[in-house]
Amino acid sequence: MKESQANRVILLLSFLALVTRGKGISYQNRGQNSHILPYGQVNKTIQLKCGDVYDCIDVNLQPSLNHPQLKDHKIQMQPSSFPIVLDTEPQFPHSASQVQPSIIDCPVGTVPVLRNNISGTSAAHNIHVVGSMGIERAAVGIEYRGDVYGTTVKINVWEPKVNKDSKDLSATWVHINNGVGEHTDRIGAGIMVNPSLSGDTSVRFHISWTEGLEKKVCMDQSCRGFIQVNRKWAPGVRLDHVSVYDGPQWAMIVKIFKDPKTKNWWVTDGKNTPLGYWPNGLFTFLYDKGDFAFWGGIVQGPTATSNAVEMGSGHFASEGYRRAAIMRNI
Repeated sequence: MKESQANRVILLLSFLALVTRGKGISYQNRGQNSHILPYGQVNKTIQLKCGDVYDCIDVNLQPSLNHPQLKDHKIQMQPSSFPIVLDTEPQFPHSASQVQPSIIDCPVGTVPVLRNNISGTSAAHNIHVVGSMGIERAAVGIEYRGDVYGTTVKINVWEPKVNKDSKDLSATWVHINNGVGEHTDRIGAGIMVNPSLSGDTSVRFHISWTEGLEKKVCMDQSCRGFIQVNRKWAPGVRLDHVSVYDGPQWAMIVKIFKDPKTKNWWVTDGKNTPLGYWPNGLFTFLYDKGDFAFWGGIVQGPTATSNAVEMGSGHFASEGYRRAAIMRNI
């Protein structure tokens, strides 16, 4: 991606900005994908103070390895290299502390899988279900069209208000695509409040992907494919700190990039800590590179726009830093 086109862009996100300033983005429905994964042998179970329960599973027995395309897959524990352009960490114009996830400490050689807070099983939801009957969706952000081999973004972490009893969600998100129409591969990550997924209104870190050829959409561990390598961080993890209006600000850096040697698509944090990856064999259209990227906010659900679900901080973009949510250093 050309740095002159994409670097150091600031987004001020709020639902009001979405309505009055943003350009709506339409997406096609891929349908629900709600099957629950079977677990391998559980090495240890951890319950956090917030109530979240994690099963520590042998890294070589994690459910994703049951994907038909990963039958002989050898797990890569870290990227073969990190893109130089992604090694820098430009700062916010004012201080913003780096947010940390809830502390998980699975034994060495295992990875944590979050149990769904509602059903007691692994989570099975996704973010890309727009266009279906009864689903409202709106987004505001920046689009890039061209060759994409990776991206980084610094997200100002807020906890937008979403009705706990609703099936709506609010996300600050980045994704990379390739393909046309229904046959589009997509990988994405970011922060989200999604009560129907987590059973609460806490902001959490999530990942999602679409296998375009199969028209299959996945969130976290809702289906096989994403390989976890970090024993202390898992998709769906709760973030312990959020920004306060006119108060302390918190941020997190999300990086998604293609390993030039193995061709796998990695997700890391701002310190280049590997979280996991999508094996390149999962995709048809993202096999070589992406041709589209999006950074911005998304609200989605049966009442997401009619009930004005908050995006970001829920405040006007014109109110500026420490009041409106920011995405920076794209």
